[in-house]
Amino acid sequence: MKYNRIVLKLSGESLMGSGQYGIDPNMLTQYAEEIRSIKELGVEVAIVIGGGNIYRGVQAEAAGIERVQGDYMGMLATVINGMALQSALETAGLYTRLMSGIKMEQVCEPFIRRRAIRHLEKGRIVIFGAGIGNPYFTTDSTASLRAIEIQADVVLKGTRVDGVYTADPEKDPDATRYSALSFQEAYEKNLNIMDMTAFTLCQENNLPIIVFDMNKPGNLMQVLKGESAGTLIN
Repeated sequence: MKYNRIVLKLSGESLMGSGQYGIDPNMLTQYAEEIRSIKELGVEVAIVIGGGNIYRGVQAEAAGIERVQGDYMGMLATVINGMALQSALETAGLYTRLMSGIKMEQVCEPFIRRRAIRHLEKGRIVIFGAGIGNPYFTTDSTASLRAIEIQADVVLKGTRVDGVYTADPEKDPDATRYSALSFQEAYEKNLNIMDMTAFTLCQENNLPIIVFDMNKPGNLMQVLKGESAGTLIN
């Protein structure tokens, strides 16, 4: 196995499935099965999930809600998604812990770095909810920061497309996929992989990122085995 400890970044929108909002139980089940398949090989798995299927801080501004308030509302949405994913993983027979950047003891543990690492060493899947606990930071930044803190080998960014392209493949039929990029190349080409805070954190700490299609069954396993199933940025 190429990577022993990973942070898997999932978008909240991916949980909608074919719906317009909310959580599709079929997507939860599919993700739980994919994660179980790699857990059975002994990989230590931490997960960061967005909240865009429930709430977005950016949309809140348009509705007249101030940015900070909207961001906190978005953080709570990630906890709801984390609880749903936790339930699906436990139904699949996996042990999990949900850790939050905001204290809410009745629902999840507060994030403590050493405790998170201990959970991973004991074979539990750790889900990081509520971002880093501060407004103005995305869940991409959360994934990067938490990965550095727990000394993960890689950040796996699961998306709807199978990697990073020269242009948006959903709009441009001539777009071609990069198999690998350096951080510098990605920056110079202005490729929208992660927000700049998240991207810079990875670059400065030599933490590779792999962008891949999480919705295609078996792709997660391929990525972990080092087979070409996405775009590697390092």
